[in-house]
Amino acid sequence: MRSVVLVFFFSVMAAVVQGSCPHVCSCSAGVVDCSNRALTTATLPSSFPASTTELLLNENHLTALPTSILDALPALRRITLHGNPWACDCAILYLRGWMLKHGSDASVRNVSCSSPAHLRGRLIVYLPEQELLDSCRYWLCNLALASQISLLVFICVQALLLASVILFLRRFERLTEEARRTAAESFTAEENTDHNSEYVMLKDRSM
Repeated sequence: MRSVVLVFFFSVMAAVVQGSCPHVCSCSAGVVDCSNRALTTATLPSSFPASTTELLLNENHLTALPTSILDALPALRRITLHGNPWACDCAILYLRGWMLKHGSDASVRNVSCSSPAHLRGRLIVYLPEQELLDSCRYWLCNLALASQISLLVFICVQALLLASVILFLRRFERLTEEARRTAAESFTAEENTDHNSEYVMLKDRSM
């Protein structure tokens, strides 16, 4: 009885170590099917069972694979990647490197770029590394330019808000001054009216 319990325990532990099947995929006998799941690079499972021998990722919306996601699959023999809009920029370097080391299958080596436009249709595995690194620099330059534009817009908005506050305060100060002047004039007019009334009363009494 004890031996049965130990065997069961170690079987469970082995299953945990190997990892469970991602909930968005289906798994059977080492085949992990994640095809036609509308997966993006952001929603792709972060890991797969270590016993995976075949991984189907075709017909999704993947533009790149997260770094090292395939390195923990020592038993992997086949992977399908077609039918995805692969973006051949910095992020594709990991997939390209993995293909060069492990992608002997023609279905892998025939995976091509969907973007950018000047690389559309080019086979990922045959892309020169320097060309991808150049795209990284362009991407960083575009990011820096977008950041500078955003900062400029932010400064302009802040300047407009500050100018609006200054104009409001000046207008408020002017209205306050006018209100004080009007109140003073009204008070002076009331005093003059009172003095005139007293003068008339005294004059009437003297007569």
